[in-house]
Amino acid sequence: MLYILVIVLAVAADQAVKFYVVSHLALYESAPLIPGFVELYYIQNTGGGFSILTDHTWLLAVLTAVLMAVIAVLLVKRTFSHPMAMWALTLVLGGGLGNLVDRVRLGYVVDMFNFQFIRYPVFNVADMLVVGGTILFAAYYLLLHEKVTKKEAADHDGTGEADGGQ
Repeated sequence: MLYILVIVLAVAADQAVKFYVVSHLALYESAPLIPGFVELYYIQNTGGGFSILTDHTWLLAVLTAVLMAVIAVLLVKRTFSHPMAMWALTLVLGGGLGNLVDRVRLGYVVDMFNFQFIRYPVFNVADMLVVGGTILFAAYYLLLHEKVTKKEAADHDGTGEADGGQ
């Protein structure tokens, strides 16, 4: 299944970037990535996004594990048949697992991308996947879900019409 391969690659990419940062930068050290735009800045985040629930790593780990299990079930059962929804959930699962690995293994999440032109929380590859997947899923749900559901209902009742041919 292609979705599983992408999840594995997402976790691997996230962990590879984190490994690079940890092995090349000291804690709180920075290095230019795209000068004037974004730098690598190594921090250890014991909280969630925007540092919510700081120092509650195990609570975040449990919540993340439960949410990732739910998303995995949704993917396996193909609860959402549209590819846009499936890819969105795949991205969220890959990113969520990447950060979960850190929380369980290290007790914190390694963050490294720091925008230099605005004040914004430092983030990582997994965060980008979770946010991107969430935005993609929201777009699917707001723009396509109702149409897809009506079409599937029409196809299921055999009439080809969402209202049952009435």
